[in-house]
Amino acid sequence: MLDYSALRALAAVVQTGSFEKAAGLLNVTPSAVSQRVKNLEERMGTALVVRGNPCIATEQGGWVCRHVENVGLLERDLYEHLPSLAPSKELIERLTVHVATNADSLGTWFMTALSTYAKMSNNLIDVVIDDENHTSEWLQRGRVIAALTGIEKQVQGCRRIALGSMRYRATASPEFVKRHFSVGVNSDTLRTAPALNFNQKDKLQNRWIAQVFRDDVACPTHFLPSTQAFVEASIAGMGWGMNPEYLIRHHLQAGALVELIPDQPLDVSLFWQVNKLAADRFAILTDLVSHAAEQHLVG
Repeated sequence: MLDYSALRALAAVVQTGSFEKAAGLLNVTPSAVSQRVKNLEERMGTALVVRGNPCIATEQGGWVCRHVENVGLLERDLYEHLPSLAPSKELIERLTVHVATNADSLGTWFMTALSTYAKMSNNLIDVVIDDENHTSEWLQRGRVIAALTGIEKQVQGCRRIALGSMRYRATASPEFVKRHFSVGVNSDTLRTAPALNFNQKDKLQNRWIAQVFRDDVACPTHFLPSTQAFVEASIAGMGWGMNPEYLIRHHLQAGALVELIPDQPLDVSLFWQVNKLAADRFAILTDLVSHAAEQHLVG
């Protein structure tokens, strides 16, 4: 039989990042939290949390925390059908909903859905950022209950909804274009003009080049892991990059940015995938994501 007081102590440490904050959350002493976690680790024969600032779960500890969250979901369902079993409202723990998304969606339209859900629900939200072609891996590993992904293939055990496409445009400042593309934008000039990439997983620039020029070009690259920094760096003439149309429309109209090749956008299809076991419980979140996508993505 699992000791759920110990399991919840571990989950609280991981959620808050410290034994002291976990103690305040659970209304017990820090030593009590430490002892519960220690006993749980001894029983399971493995470390469950890396002590530090902040404390983080080990791989095994992460699985335990997700089990605690799943139990919490089941308890919520039980309380809805049998309210007489529920503790007082103040004692019902808030659940944390883990989702994965790409940074560009979070920085443009996805926050609309998350913020609305947060106001409608008592749940907390934990967002993981990854490339749209890799967020599905978080679902496959059971690290999140839902993911915004660029992978059309349905993840096993999940429901998939096609949302539309995020439109990107290859843009740079007029000064950058004059300096690097005075003889035109082609495979040769792209090999010397610095590009902007989010990280090593970001392949949007390569996809646009392949789409427009049917070529594979290795560009000198600046790495900037920030959606807003991408826009600012483009305007400042640091490099050219694939910027979400939603963020740069007014910069294009004002002339602060120009397209490298006019009317050659790159459309990236996005899908919402949610664990089937949790899909019904988070149907409201799915509806909000779908509605926000309708407002901001292209068909």
